[in-house]
Amino acid sequence: MDIKEYIRGIPDFPKPGILFYDISTLLAHADAWQVAMGRMARMVGAYQPDVLVGIESRGFLVAAPLALKLGCGFVMARKPGKLPGGLVSHSYDLEYGSDTIEIQDDAIHPGQRVVILDDLLATGGTLNATIDLCKKVGGNVVGTAALIELAFLKGRDKLDAPFEALISYDD
Repeated sequence: MDIKEYIRGIPDFPKPGILFYDISTLLAHADAWQVAMGRMARMVGAYQPDVLVGIESRGFLVAAPLALKLGCGFVMARKPGKLPGGLVSHSYDLEYGSDTIEIQDDAIHPGQRVVILDDLLATGGTLNATIDLCKKVGGNVVGTAALIELAFLKGRDKLDAPFEALISYDD
């Protein structure tokens, strides 16, 4: 099954000149979603993770079902003000400005094998910041993955951990 057939490209969203890869069409197709998650489970399972970290918010859609399928924990990496309790934050620079990502301070235990997931890898800034955040709390980041990689943006070159993608777009 060609998973690309189930991902819709929406031109000029969220702004002119951007082609947005919409995974809602993949999520809505039960068979294609099942195949995609099966393939992702094989990719991610090879890292033997203890916990999967999903990046807000579409990364949750990938990481949560995979954690269930692989029998490991699931942790949410979120923007400030979205998680209760004690938190650990990491601020990072973007092309134009900065951002912050947080996890709960007891979500990852030192030495746990962590795989970080998102729906899409573009420039790699947020994924790399999440790698740094997980390492900050003692996690052993053994891998990262996404449903989609925009290979032409070379985001994987900036990552401080192995990266896998289910599908890739080269332009």
